[in-house]
Amino acid sequence: MSFQQFTGTEKYLASPELRDAVNVAIALERPLLIKGEPGTGKTVLAEAVAEGLGLELLTWNVKSTSKGRDGLYVYDTVERLNDARFGDRDIRDIQRYIKLGPLGSSFRTPKRVVLLIDEIDKADMEFPNDLLHELDRMSFTIDETSETVTAEHRPIVIVTSNNEKELPDAFLRRCVFHYISFPDREMMTDIVRVHHPKLEDELLRQVLIAFYWLRDQTEVRKRPSTSELIDWIAALRRAGIDKKAIEENLPFLGVLLKHEQDHEWISGARGRRTVLH
Repeated sequence: MSFQQFTGTEKYLASPELRDAVNVAIALERPLLIKGEPGTGKTVLAEAVAEGLGLELLTWNVKSTSKGRDGLYVYDTVERLNDARFGDRDIRDIQRYIKLGPLGSSFRTPKRVVLLIDEIDKADMEFPNDLLHELDRMSFTIDETSETVTAEHRPIVIVTSNNEKELPDAFLRRCVFHYISFPDREMMTDIVRVHHPKLEDELLRQVLIAFYWLRDQTEVRKRPSTSELIDWIAALRRAGIDKKAIEENLPFLGVLLKHEQDHEWISGARGRRTVLH
């Protein structure tokens, strides 16, 4: 059976392993569960898949209070009550007050879409299990109207997790899994070149030396991520910082490190480190 192949985009460089995981999930029509350090491109992957395949992206941003039904539909009782008291609409038509959520909307679209379920581990443990039937059968019933909504075109489902809590085995069995490893220097060089194509080679080399030195410090509570590196380079370029200043001072450290203790430790460690080159 032929299916759309994801190869990455101009702005999103996907490793061969990640491309394979995406394409296997599409072929098997299974959700793709993505884990990895913050800032490694988990959420942006869904945007890239939608762009690369020319599909619409629907996003469900999961919160600690989210319930599985929220992604299917919401029955707006407040609007119906207001119409009953103040409006002139026919409140007997309950369908007017049914609002589809991101998952429900992905079933109703006339064309295939990419559905991102972002940070699924923020919700309680039962949240993933509440979605098992809907993700398996790609259908659900609206209790208030007894209408069954069935996907005409099965969405490409991408689920991200920050490993804040374990996901149920029953949910994991239904997913294709991929862990996005943090990029090595060669891959990071390619990523930086996408965002800063005119960056001087020597400045890029010095930036990466400093960046990976920071990540190697075990005392740092929150190691800087790829997205923070991209922002740091933008700040350095805008200020006209050269490689010598990076060797000596590590300017704009607040772009990379977000905890006071990390700043204090690195300030002392800079005096103890070997020269960054």
